[in-house]
Amino acid sequence: MSDSGYNPWESFFSKSLLRYKDNDLYRSLKIVDCQQSKTIRINGRDYVNFSSNDYLGLANSGLLKTKSMEILNTWGTGSGASPLISGHSKLYRQLEKSLASFKGTEAGLVFPSGYAANIGVISQLVGPEDLILSDALNHASIVDGCRLARAKTLIYPHCDLDFLKNALAKYQGHGKTLVVTDTIFSMDGDLALLDEIFSLCRFYGALLYVDDAHGTGVLGENGKGSIDLFDLPGNEVVQIGTFSKALGSMGGFVAGSKLLIDYLINNARSFIYSTALPPAILAANQEALNCVRSDDGRRERLARLGSLLRQKLKGLGLNIGGHVHHIQTVIVGSTKETKLISDYLWQKRIYIPPIRPPTVPKDKSRLRISLSSEHDLEDLEALVEAFESWGGFGG
Repeated sequence: MSDSGYNPWESFFSKSLLRYKDNDLYRSLKIVDCQQSKTIRINGRDYVNFSSNDYLGLANSGLLKTKSMEILNTWGTGSGASPLISGHSKLYRQLEKSLASFKGTEAGLVFPSGYAANIGVISQLVGPEDLILSDALNHASIVDGCRLARAKTLIYPHCDLDFLKNALAKYQGHGKTLVVTDTIFSMDGDLALLDEIFSLCRFYGALLYVDDAHGTGVLGENGKGSIDLFDLPGNEVVQIGTFSKALGSMGGFVAGSKLLIDYLINNARSFIYSTALPPAILAANQEALNCVRSDDGRRERLARLGSLLRQKLKGLGLNIGGHVHHIQTVIVGSTKETKLISDYLWQKRIYIPPIRPPTVPKDKSRLRISLSSEHDLEDLEALVEAFESWGGFGG
């Protein structure tokens, strides 16, 4: 409280939280008591975990842990500084070379996170005289990057190529144009038509910017990602991704031409002003790339499980979205019912948090099922039986 006796902050916080509770939008943190795996332990109880983005089960991989420990013992716990000061070790250089090779580009650059990569890169590619065309369902980090850029931003309807084409034609020649899209839309499980979007960008002189966070490690030859899946030239696209999902570790990255990477080293504020990642994390990232290249069947198992689950959910008559195998969504609608179903699954020892606004649009609340190659048929059967026993969707 101030000396005058007036303090608006407590009232502001309390009223905001009350609104969340009244609208079934209140969130709280659950404390996890175990390592990442297909099973999660919360408050001493085990649940089948369908909430993790650890699609290939690498977060608890013995190979990644062993390599991390080796580097931890020789390099210590911290990097000491930002990359442009003294934090860019030879481990960084090795990882960025491996990343570029993996993504089929001339160069790569590692960021502290995928969020940091998006806000740092988008905000430096365009400015007030330029145009951003951004898909309506892009991730929040893309939205924030567009805001920071201060460019004119047009939000085009989700995957609407006719709208995109018309906008590109209308604004051609008015500054630079950046087309920004997720590859896999993580809350819907669908995939952008990158080949058609790229063709439009090339024709109208725009630059294509993709966030392949949920495609890297899963799609394309040897898990190279969505750009490889669509056979697009890597150096002509700005590719963003993370090591924190299918690669099982931490950090974001951008891959593209050497000219692009040199520009970002000198301009991307979230790169320049962030402390470099710890050496042990860099080692885990490097080992993750090695594991994905020499896949032991993880992607194949993931695809089989995804196809089977999708078939079974359709058989129950559920409203499911998307078409990628590792993300399945059951669209419920109301926030209240979505939370009730999530709570019911919790009682059945299945962990799927409710996805509610603002993460998804109003009246589009859903259950997002993230599959891992570590899941088995028994896990899927338990989930399907729980959905079947709930019944009454849309009631």
